[in-house]
Amino acid sequence: MGIKRIAVLTSGGDCSGMNAAIRAVVRAALAEGLEVVGVQKGYHGLIDNHFQPLDTRSVSNMLQRGGTFLQSARCREMYEEPGQQLAAENLAALGVQGLVVIGGDGSLRGALALTRRGMPVIGIPASIDNDIPFTDMSLGVDTALNNIIYAVDCLKDTASSHDRAFVVETMGRNCGYLAVAAAIASGAEVTLLPEAPYDIAEVCSHLRRRFDEGRSNSIIMVAEGAGNGQKIAEQIKDAIGFETRVMILGHYQRGGSPSAFDRILAARFGVGAVEALLAGERGKMLGLAAGGLKLTPLEQVIEAGKRPIDQIMLSLSQVLGI
Repeated sequence: MGIKRIAVLTSGGDCSGMNAAIRAVVRAALAEGLEVVGVQKGYHGLIDNHFQPLDTRSVSNMLQRGGTFLQSARCREMYEEPGQQLAAENLAALGVQGLVVIGGDGSLRGALALTRRGMPVIGIPASIDNDIPFTDMSLGVDTALNNIIYAVDCLKDTASSHDRAFVVETMGRNCGYLAVAAAIASGAEVTLLPEAPYDIAEVCSHLRRRFDEGRSNSIIMVAEGAGNGQKIAEQIKDAIGFETRVMILGHYQRGGSPSAFDRILAARFGVGAVEALLAGERGKMLGLAAGGLKLTPLEQVIEAGKRPIDQIMLSLSQVLGI
């Protein structure tokens, strides 16, 4: 018997492009004659039976909206077997024969747990950290990166007007992708990442040398996993010749209308997830690989851990920061 009804949920940290991905899942499923159910507030919705039917009207005018209209949450119950079993039973009771999970590492772990309990699941990587392996880019990364670059471009205007250094702290947990990519694209002078050990004295020496050469401002890009932006600013403020200010970008990075890249990636991921379920695939994550889409078993994704930093990008940021 073929699939008649699927469900879709967003879980973990929100990001721009999630709504576009939901829209793509719904439209692709409806085109195949399937019913679609939306799960509210991530895995909490599975456990508490918070579902809503989705149709073309449900996803109208969602393409350009950031965040997720289904809402998202982190769910401790999904870390335990009773919660995982209840979620699987609730899906089965609703007649759901396939599930699309849109989210990051924790969300994909939940997807794997449901797969092991008999539910066909396809995962879509969505995390501004870009720390998920087996995909060149996760959903939401490009929009977050553009948000950072816009903020830094504005900061450079005021920094050059007042002989100031700005310490800019980005999100990314223990992954420095956002910081290093933003540093290259915005012309930051220093990039501090959790993947690359640094000596604060050497950082100060580099910045002081720039000041002595007559260059009147600097941007120090710090991934949150590499240190606290405020503390780093306090360490360098008396040693580099500049006034030092701090900008912690925080959740600003998560929001906003998704970029064209994220809208198109969301469309590809959403349609690809429905096609994968209809083809009998289960327990896999869609990833972007060399311009195409590739399915990787969720077990392999989870076992691989964090996506490694691109050493070419790290080298670029160091060369261009001179």
